Amino acid sequence: MRIRLLIPSILLTVPLAISAQTATKTSKMTTKQTPESVHRSAIVIDTHADTPQRFVDENFDLNDPLNGGNFNLETARKGNLGAEFFSIWVDPTQYKEHPARRTLVLIDAVKRQVAMHADQMMLATSPADIERAYREHKIAALMGIEGGHSIEDSLALLRQYYALGVRYMTLTWANSNDWADSSGDIDDPSVTHTKEGLTEFGKDVVYEMNRLGMMVDVSHVSDKTFYRTLIISRAPVIASHSGARVLCDSPRNMTDNMLRAIANSGGPNSKGGVVQVNFYSGFVSQAYRDAQKAQKPELHTALQLLKEKYKSEGKETPQSAIDKLERQFADRIPRPPLQDLIDQIDHVAKVAGIDHVGLGSDFDGVNGQLPEGMDSPADLPKITEALMARGYSAEDCRKILGGNLLRVFREVEQTSRELTAETRPRLVPQQASQ
Repeated sequence: MRIRLLIPSILLTVPLAISAQTATKTSKMTTKQTPESVHRSAIVIDTHADTPQRFVDENFDLNDPLNGGNFNLETARKGNLGAEFFSIWVDPTQYKEHPARRTLVLIDAVKRQVAMHADQMMLATSPADIERAYREHKIAALMGIEGGHSIEDSLALLRQYYALGVRYMTLTWANSNDWADSSGDIDDPSVTHTKEGLTEFGKDVVYEMNRLGMMVDVSHVSDKTFYRTLIISRAPVIASHSGARVLCDSPRNMTDNMLRAIANSGGPNSKGGVVQVNFYSGFVSQAYRDAQKAQKPELHTALQLLKEKYKSEGKETPQSAIDKLERQFADRIPRPPLQDLIDQIDHVAKVAGIDHVGLGSDFDGVNGQLPEGMDSPADLPKITEALMARGYSAEDCRKILGGNLLRVFREVEQTSRELTAETRPRLVPQQASQ
């Protein structure tokens, strides 16, 4: 009787096993993902767009057509952009006296855009917010200050910017400030620089950013400031919009040693920081940069004539007129191929590691000077397609598109919790000594 009962069981088991094997084979055959499906499945994060300048100076609305710019809601949706860090950049010459006022105006402009388009956007201040926005099919709007001069040598201002939602700060822009040096003027003898890359107050700024949970951004800083910052920071750092110097010899880009250093930044248990690759042609392509250098004397002369014209009329030269002239010169130079941008991403991934590379476009901040085929967030899927054509896996692409930045952001938050929980927190001055 037992034998007779066992035989049907075996017979039933065999087809089930065969069926399972067939299902497995079918699953393997259908799991190959297309670049489009991979891109759509990723939380795509861009860490640098200068669109807030347009909000304030041009009364630009994110539902408007691009009108010569790079970023609006329509293109962001087409490119499956999940989160954008809007750059809060203050011209250090135009707003030399009180950059904080302009900083606050730009922050307010970002928040107004989010409020006006609450059906499509939400203000985000954490990785959890970014993920929630993704689930709700909205674009997460975040903010990063570009240039430490915005804090006017005050930790109190830094803390207030954090309270307003700012989640990274670039220690310098192209100008050095009182406590950190920039790559933009490091060779200018008329500019006073620090002895070690950061003053004592500069070290306090980095510590306070760690304590708050604000990502430390080392794009734009001098090499000396870069290494001093990495020694000081207890959280992993980011470069919100930089590239590889070996491919394009700009001081704004990073040497291979610097790329590896970012990958190893943070405390002893850190998984390291991330380099968000800049799309600006002058940082992507050496040929483009060489062409820029060749036309620099002619451009300088043209700018001087433009400024003299406005001066003769008793007027300040508007930035829009300068941008227009610079755009005319830039348009003479052929745009580099998209593959040059992919080369940058590929190089950072190979040198720093796949866990340490992301995207920092600089949309609306480069006067149209982007590689061929990269005109707006709508073109971001081309990056995924190009990376997969080079053999990058779906998981690799998801890391580059935003996963790596999310990981670093979470670790920065964790470092903040640890520093806040210390029984004897470090006391720092409220303001730099004068």
